[in-house]
Amino acid sequence: MTHTDPTPGERIVAEEHAKLDFSRDMSYGDYLCLDQLLNAQHPLSPEHNELLFIIQHQTSELWMKLLLHELRAAIGCLREDRLQETQKMLARVSKIMAALVNAWDVLSTMTPPEYSALRPYLGQSSGFQSFQYREIEFSLGNKNAAMLKPHQHNPERLAGVLQAYEAPSLYDEALRCLDRHGVPVPADYLERDWRQPYKASPDVEQAWLQVYRDAPRYWELYELAEKLTDLEDAFRLWRFRHVTTVERIIGFKRGTGGTSGVSYLRKMLDTVLFPELWSLRTSL
Repeated sequence: MTHTDPTPGERIVAEEHAKLDFSRDMSYGDYLCLDQLLNAQHPLSPEHNELLFIIQHQTSELWMKLLLHELRAAIGCLREDRLQETQKMLARVSKIMAALVNAWDVLSTMTPPEYSALRPYLGQSSGFQSFQYREIEFSLGNKNAAMLKPHQHNPERLAGVLQAYEAPSLYDEALRCLDRHGVPVPADYLERDWRQPYKASPDVEQAWLQVYRDAPRYWELYELAEKLTDLEDAFRLWRFRHVTTVERIIGFKRGTGGTSGVSYLRKMLDTVLFPELWSLRTSL
């Protein structure tokens, strides 16, 4: 191994760090709470591959935490007609989803025998029970009262999921914004029972078509529509990579936690979050 002398810049950094007293000054590890973070993995099996399984899901939950942080802020900005800020946040949400998609590539290196060896140690735990994922689904408009049940054992978690379930979704707020900016949306889409799943409307499609056919006049709304389309595009890829990875690792076995596994995940691929933004393309 060859020894490489430090560059002048590296020497300066080393000298500056030598002056610090980390018994009193905050370090990199202190700021990021690395002791807690790196000691949060507790494999239950003797299997080498369980650490991959745990870290894959923990990092995904961290990304989802950031995604929800941005998504909630985007909905708040949209409610206040701060469209440029909304667009920036939605662009970031799409990038976070891309990171979540790429994470499946790592988990897919686990083979069926490797997963089968650790599966008995998972008990009834399942990604189906992720309260953050459920908040994302509800915030994006995929409302389903049955999906509250996996969280009923934890009142604090249930409260957060229930709040997203009962509130207007991102798309609901987009339609209200559309109407406020002079593009009429049917009244029963501006005020409704937000707990109910969204149903596509030809009148809402006409509203979006008005925006697309006169983009210079409605530029911010046009950009919002495209950011929403980007987001759903990324979300579809996330779902697709999920079902493909699960099928690759467990085939059509039932999932942990009592889900039907791949069969359930495949049905979710048919869910369309912002239907008129896709159907209008046929008319342009």
